[in-house]
This record gives sequence, structure tokens and C-alpha cells, in this order.
Amino acid sequence: MHNVLKFKWPIAIGLIVLTVVLFLLAPNLTKQAEDAGSFQLSDEASSQIASRILVDADAAEQTISLVIPLESKIADSTRQTLEQMVTDIEALGDPITSVLNPVESKELEEQLISEDQQTILMPITVDGTDEEVNAVADEIREKIIPKDLTAYVTGEAIINNDVNISAQEGLQRTEIITVILIFGLLLAVFRSIVTPFVPLVAVGISYLLSQSIVAFFIDWFGFPVSNYTQIFLVAILFGIGTDYCILLLSRYKEELAAGHDVEKSIINTYKTAGRTLLISGIAVFIGFFAIGFAEFPIFKSAVAVAVGIFVLLLVLYTIVPFFMSLLKEKLFWPAKKSASHKDSKLWVTMSKLSINRPLLSMLVVAVITVPLLFTYDNSLSFNTVDEIGSEYESVKGLRAIEEGFGKGDSLPVQVIVKSDDSLIERSTVPYFESLSEEIEKIDGVETVRSITRPTGDIIEELYVDEQLGLLADGLGEARDGMGEVQKGLTEVQSNLTAISEQAGNSAGLTEAAEGLGQINTQLGQVSQGLQQTGNIPQTVGALTQISGGLSEIQQGLAGAAGQTAELSAGLTQLAEGIGASNDGLAEIQTGLTEAVDMMQEMSDDSAVRDTGLFIPEGTLESTDFEQVLDRYSFADGTGVMMEVVLSEDPYSHEAINVTAEIKETVERTVIGTPLEEAEIAFSGISSINSDLEEVSSSDFTNTVIIMLVSLFVVLAILFRSLIMPLYMIGSLLLTYYTSISIAELIFVNGLGFDGISWAVPFFGFVMLVALGVDYSIFLLDRFREESSNGITVRDAMRTSMAKMGTVIITAAIILAGTFGAMMPSGVLSLVQIATIVITGLLLYGLIVLPLLIPAISVSFDRGVWWPFGKKK
Repeated sequence: MHNVLKFKWPIAIGLIVLTVVLFLLAPNLTKQAEDAGSFQLSDEASSQIASRILVDADAAEQTISLVIPLESKIADSTRQTLEQMVTDIEALGDPITSVLNPVESKELEEQLISEDQQTILMPITVDGTDEEVNAVADEIREKIIPKDLTAYVTGEAIINNDVNISAQEGLQRTEIITVILIFGLLLAVFRSIVTPFVPLVAVGISYLLSQSIVAFFIDWFGFPVSNYTQIFLVAILFGIGTDYCILLLSRYKEELAAGHDVEKSIINTYKTAGRTLLISGIAVFIGFFAIGFAEFPIFKSAVAVAVGIFVLLLVLYTIVPFFMSLLKEKLFWPAKKSASHKDSKLWVTMSKLSINRPLLSMLVVAVITVPLLFTYDNSLSFNTVDEIGSEYESVKGLRAIEEGFGKGDSLPVQVIVKSDDSLIERSTVPYFESLSEEIEKIDGVETVRSITRPTGDIIEELYVDEQLGLLADGLGEARDGMGEVQKGLTEVQSNLTAISEQAGNSAGLTEAAEGLGQINTQLGQVSQGLQQTGNIPQTVGALTQISGGLSEIQQGLAGAAGQTAELSAGLTQLAEGIGASNDGLAEIQTGLTEAVDMMQEMSDDSAVRDTGLFIPEGTLESTDFEQVLDRYSFADGTGVMMEVVLSEDPYSHEAINVTAEIKETVERTVIGTPLEEAEIAFSGISSINSDLEEVSSSDFTNTVIIMLVSLFVVLAILFRSLIMPLYMIGSLLLTYYTSISIAELIFVNGLGFDGISWAVPFFGFVMLVALGVDYSIFLLDRFREESSNGITVRDAMRTSMAKMGTVIITAAIILAGTFGAMMPSGVLSLVQIATIVITGLLLYGLIVLPLLIPAISVSFDRGVWWPFGKKK
């Protein structure tokens, strides 16, 4: 510290210049957070695999929706407006690839206009980045939507963009409110106009410098970043930095009041309060540094605070001494005394309970906290929409879709199937219907849209039982046709007999008539046999023989007609009748042959046995099927997409559970099918949230363990005790779970949210433990200092509580106020984190720390220093 004071001007000027230069040269941290995105899942996550498959296949198009709510049923004028809007949107060109006209056809109307005809959906496909999607949305709002028409543009990318905008606007409000709040609190604490500027300048330099360093680290080393990074830097650096300044300035005031000169007072301040500050800073640094071991980038993004703490300690050991030395006693002008260094009457009163009656003190803490712990359900919410509220257009559009079409229709789960070989084969497509059928059985699934059910309704004609029914109808028609041929041949036979008698019983004509009679009898037997046995191949063979006999008779009659001029016309007519009958039998024979071939194909097709479906030849190549393939296949048919519409809100926890069941069902159903070797992944907001739940849960547990173990080791080394770190950490865990229980009561039971936002428990824990440990260090390090003077443990704790009570309460109020500045941010997760931290800090500073920590400490007496020996 002597050298810092000696070179205070070069150090201060150098640090300020460095801060300005880095701030001007550093990348834009806000832009870096926006580019990183709201969800930063690992490449192994199912939703990310799905995204990669689509990107690699050049099929990563995004669909946004133009939602038009109407006050009454759709009118002709509205239809004309829609037609014009579709034309205008298509005219915008790239990156728009297609627009579905909701009034183009009856089929599209059924899909895109709600049943009450008061909500219209116009899907717009965009092949571009999230930034390009939002640019398209802006252009549609400005140029396409008529001024007199209420319409909303919504979609996943637009909602996420609104979340980013809301977070940045919240950051700006938080920064302004934080500075004003801290200045006001410091003014009240120190009753000085000058004093508040010292912490604000020191923390301001720390914030700007650390923000610049973090921005460079992101560019150079791929440092994790998210929307939380800047907000936490602001809240923690301003909050904890102010706390540390209060600790230093309060002790400095004590030293001046003791009659020491300025330099001696500064040196003594940093020997005592400075040591406490260093221990606290190291503990907080370790706490946030441990977050770097998390796998989830959003969680890891809080590691930037560790950089901020390091910079803060550097500034507090250089800039603050500079102001102390420069301003001397005028640092506290115009007040001659400061309330910050007075003994805490509240803590002195509480010490009488915690020190004199420790068991009762512990019981009081248990009565306050334990009942709240039993109310905690760990209800989590993954609803991004709740983050920004209902005033955003994207949310209004989403709500309109939910009201008109159902909640799940707005953002379906997408099942992406990708293979090296074509999936659009007659032997493969039936398995997609089988998969669709299994998925639709899941409770919570509204409908499935796929290549075999493009509108969500089953194509009955693809099922074998339906085809066999049609085949049975065809056989009936064939029997009826043979009956008609019989009638015709009977009539020909009668006429031929008459002509034969007219010709004097011509032997040739008589034989022909008898031959027709025999053929007719055979035909009747064949028809009866077909009816009884359904033996189509036997029937086809018999018809071949009958057809040959008819041909001979037809030729004979044609020859007879040439020989007998007077009977020529009649015989020719009879020959033509037999020919017509023969043609009819030929058609029947052809139809039956096709039926035989089809049945043989069914018999040979393993997909029929597995799925009950049969794709007739030419179906997949038909013009009618072309539009279906365009929508549900990609990558030249090697990829297929299925859309699963949920009956639940896509953002709800129930949707996550349904998505997990969909994944299990798909995995089980494809076993032993041609799809088993294909790569299958799941996309959509529900799938993303499912991945988030899985990774956040495991990461929370792992990171918390690393953080607590790291804190325990550091505290054990600094305090030379294995006992103190245990109950310090235990008291913080008790405080955290009590605070999050209170937050759950407020937001879930009171305000009706689905749960606490998924990221809140992690950040709430990290913030509360890393910051709360400071206050226990403030108390116990002063306790260590007093114990070294040879007094008893009880007296040392009593003195420490009296001296540190006001500092800790003031620091807790200031830090709580700093997090309170997050409340007007408008971002739900930040409001919830702030609620947990504020509740926790006040609970810890006013109840747990003064009642529980001293009670446990005096109960151990000098065993509190175990196993490193007693402090004397």
C-alpha cells in the first residue's frame, strides 16, 4: 500500500486512460449477446441436430405467420385484401420463398381460417437467418399490412428477437436506476455529498474496464456470453463494489477518528478491512469462476462476473486509496460523523439471544424458514413469451393463433428424419404413417401432419383393408359384368338358333349356337366360382379359354355371313355382338389380372404386413402428390419432416413432457423398420425446451457442487478451519431455498405463472451464495480479528456483531437495492432473480446471519477453529 500511495497519480491516470482506450476499441458487448442468441444448446442436443440436418440439406427455412384477427366472419372485401397482400408479399422477393394464400382453395381455407372465421393465418416461408427473418417482418409491417387492418407478425425468431430487445431495454433502465439508487443510499448512509462519488467512480471504472475485457475475450477466446452477462455485471459490480467501498470507507473513518494521520489510516484500513475485502473478493471470484465448469453456455456466461470481480479488486486497491489520500478528511464533507461506523443497536440486541441462548436462537431461525421450505415444489417454466409480456406484437399474434386454432397449432414439434438413401419409396412411406399413428396415440398430441396425412387426416385409400374393400367391389362389378355378358350371349344364341332354323337347320349355325350355349354355361360356372371362392387367377384362366371359344365362334359366323348372302346382315350383327361380349370379357380379364398383380405385390411387400398400408404404383409420382412432397420432404427425398401439433401450450411444462414421450415413441417405433438406420431429431420450441430442461437440470447440479466445494476449500484455507466453512455454506443454502420458496409462492401461487423461469434457480443460487458469503466473511473475519486479541469466543463475537452489524445491514440494503433496479426491466426472469436475491439478502442480513451464525459459532466455542488449533 505504501507504493500505491507513493505512485498514486501515475497509477490512477494510467488506469483511467486504459479504461477509456479499451472502451473505445472493444467490440459491442450488446451486439455479441444478440448474436449469441437466446438458446445456446450443445451440438449434441436433439433440436440442434435437427437444425444442422436442415442447414446441411439447404432446407433450414423458417416460417413466420401473419395473423389477422377479425371482429366478424370473413367478408368478400377481406378476401380481396388477402389476395392483394399475398401478391405484395411475394413481390418482396428474397429471402421470402413462399406465401400460402388462405383463400386460394377450400382445403387451405380449412387449414388457415379458424372455424368461427374470425382468425386468419397467412404462413410465410423465409430462407434466411434470424436477422433476415426479422427484417422481413419489419418490411411486411411497414409496406404490406393496410393501415385499417389489425394484423400481427409472429414466429419463433420474432419472439426471440423481442426477448433480446426487452433484455437490452431492461439493461438500460437497470443501469440508470442503479446509479441513482446507489447515490441516494450512500448519501443517506454517509450524510455526505462527496462520499457517494468515490464508490460510483471506482465501480464505474470497474464496470467499463471489465465490460471491455469481456468483449475482447469473447472475440479472442470464444468467451461465453448471453443477455444475462451485462445485466449481472451491472448489478453485481455496482452492488458488491459499493458494499466493499462502504467497508473500506467505514474502517477509514474509524481510523481517522482514532487520531491516526491519513497515510496511517489508509494503511490500517487495508490491513484490516482490506484483508476482509480481499477474502470476500476471492470467495466471490471463486464462486463465479466455478461457473466456467458448466457446460451450458448461458450458465457459463455468468463467468464474466469473475473478470469483473478481479478488475474491481484492482480498482479498489488503487483508485479508492487515491481518493482517500487526495481528499483526506474532506472525503466525508460536510458531515463530521458518519453513521456507518457506529455500533449496530439491532445486532447488539440480537446478539443477546444468539450468543446467550444459542439453541433458542437456532429454533427461531428454524420456525421462520422451515415451514417455507415445505411449500417449495420446484415448479419451472420454459415459457419464453412470459419473459416479455403481452404488449409485444409477436405475443399478440401468438395469442390470436391460440384462440383461433388452438395452442399447439402455433408452434408444432417437428420430427426430422434424414437418410443417405431416398425415403420417398413405396416400401418406406408406409412406415411414416405407422409412426404418425403411434405418435397420435400419445395423450397431449392433437394431430400429426406428415407425408401420408398432409392435412392431419388419414388418407384411408392407402390402407390395405380399404383397398381390399375396393377390390371386393371390383370383383362384384366383374361378376355383374359377366352376368351382362351371359345375357348378351343368351340373346345371341336365341337369334342364332332362329337364323339356323330359317336356313334349314344349317349344321354350322346349329353347332355355333350349341357352342355359345356351352360357353354361356361355362361363364355362369366361372361367375359362380368367383363369387364362392374369390379365386381370381383361376377365373382369369377360365376367361382366357372362354374368350378363345368366342373368338372361334365369331370367326365362324363371319365366314358363314360371307357364304350366305341373304343371312349376311343378321350373322354379321351376331358376330359383332359376340365380339362386343368378348371385348367385355377382355376388360374384365384385364381388371382381374391387375387385381391379381396388385394382390401379389401386397403379398410380397413386407411394409403391408408391418403397417397395413400399400402404396399403389404411380401414387408417389402423381401430380396430386407433388405438393405434399414439396412440403414434407427435402434433400431430394432423403429427408422427411413430420409436424406434431400438441393440445398443450408449446411453451408449457406439459408440452415438454409430451415431447419427451414423442421422442421415446419414435425411438421405439422405428426399431426393425427401414427408418431404424436413419438419423432422427426433433425441432420446434417444445423440443428446444425439452433439451433445455435436460441440460439445465444436470448442469445446475454439477456446477453447484463445483462451486460449493471450491468455496469450502477457499474458506477453509483463509479461516484455517473446517468447521466455519461448513456452517457458513449451510446457512447460505438455507437462505437460498427459503428465498426461492418465497419467490415460488409469489409468482406461481400468487401471480399464476406456470413456474419459476428455468434459468432463475441457477442464477439465483449463484448470485445469492456468491454475494451472501461476503456478509458472513465480513462478520467472521472481524470475529477472527477480535479473537486474536485474547478475549473469549462469546466476547469476540459480541464485539464483532456490534461493529459489523451496521456495515452488513447497509451493504445488504444497497445490494438488494441494486438488484431491485432489475424490477422495472420488464424481463420476467430478471424480476424473479431479483426477488430471490433481494429476499435472500435481507433474510440473511436481518435474521440468519445475526441469529444462526453466532449461535453455531459460540456453541463450538474454540472448537470452531478445528482442526488447525485455537486462536489466542
